Amino acid sequence: MLVEPQREDAAGLPQSGATLPRAVREAHRALTRALQIRIVDHGVSMGQWYFLRALWDEDGLTQRELSQRVGMMEPTTVTALNNLERCDLVQRVRNPHDRRKVNIYLTPKGKALRADILPCAEEIEESATQGVSSDDLALAVSVLRRVSANLGGLPPIGGDDDLG
Repeated sequence: MLVEPQREDAAGLPQSGATLPRAVREAHRALTRALQIRIVDHGVSMGQWYFLRALWDEDGLTQRELSQRVGMMEPTTVTALNNLERCDLVQRVRNPHDRRKVNIYLTPKGKALRADILPCAEEIEESATQGVSSDDLALAVSVLRRVSANLGGLPPIGGDDDLG
C-alpha cells in the first residue's frame, strides 16, 4: 500500500483535508455570504437576521428565550435588540404577569420585512441544494443534527431546515 506524502499548507503545517468541521464552516460561510448580499439592500445585517427570523417564527419571546433560540449570549442579544429597536423593527414590552421579564415584539415594519427577506433565504437554499436529491438533503440535515446533539446542541428533531 502506497502512502502519499502529507501536504502542507502555506505555513508549512500539515493540511487537515476534507474534515466535517471544515466542510460545515465552508458551507455556512457560503450561505451566510449569499444571504448577506441579498438582505443588505433591506437594511438588515446578518446579526439582525437571526433575531428577526426567530421572532417571525414566534413573536413576543422574552429576551432570554430569544437568546436561547438564536444561540447567543444575553449581552449580545441586548446589543442586537438595541439596534433592532433603533431601526424600528422591534419593541420591548414589560411582561404584565412578571414585571422582571421583557417581551420582544415585532413592529409593523419588522413584520413587513418578512415578505421581502424570507423569499431571499428560500431562493438561496434552493440554489445551494441544486443537484442534491431530497434523500441526500434529508440525510445531511439528519447527520448535522446528530452532530449537534452529540456535542450538546439542539436535539436532532424539529427546528428550521432553512437559513434561520
